[in-house]
Amino acid sequence: MKIVGVCCSAQKKKTTRYALDACMKAIREDYPQIYTVTIDLAEKEVNACKALNHCAKSLTCGQKDDFNELIPILSDPDLGGLIVATPVYMGAMSGQCKAFLDRCVMFRRNGFLFRNKVGGVIAVGGFRNGGQEVAIQSVHAVMLVQDMIVVGDGKPGAHFGGTMWSGHPEGIEHDEKGLETVRNLGRRVAEVALKISQ
Repeated sequence: MKIVGVCCSAQKKKTTRYALDACMKAIREDYPQIYTVTIDLAEKEVNACKALNHCAKSLTCGQKDDFNELIPILSDPDLGGLIVATPVYMGAMSGQCKAFLDRCVMFRRNGFLFRNKVGGVIAVGGFRNGGQEVAIQSVHAVMLVQDMIVVGDGKPGAHFGGTMWSGHPEGIEHDEKGLETVRNLGRRVAEVALKISQ
């Protein structure tokens, strides 16, 4: 089984990627039978959906960008879970995140391929309470439309997902409360994905 993490920041190797890496590391440490794959959209060209409707009939897109190389990764039957990490832009998900999620309509149109896959979300805001939960819920809405099983970070806090503070005065790596939520989110996605596969 694999769990895919998608970093939806325009910035390479910055705070959102740091948060996602901490999440994926927790999965690998606690669930060695699961392998993880990270997609970093800062390294890809993924345009907004143009409603070309090529994907209405097959897992293909008429746009010639990097999303096409992601299709085999995301349509793999071995996919057990999807973790989306987004920075908070203007109280919502990033444009890269919205473009990615919109392009994933093809998996819904071609047999609901994300159905019963486990979904989790990380949001990184510039302030401790900088819109992270609203951004997470907006991604949850897309996951629900895909008929995914949406989870938060589980015990002990059972929050909406992983929430981190990029503006921590000592740097994001010192946001211990936030790091706990992203690690727990990874563990919860893995735990539920394994239960479903049994």
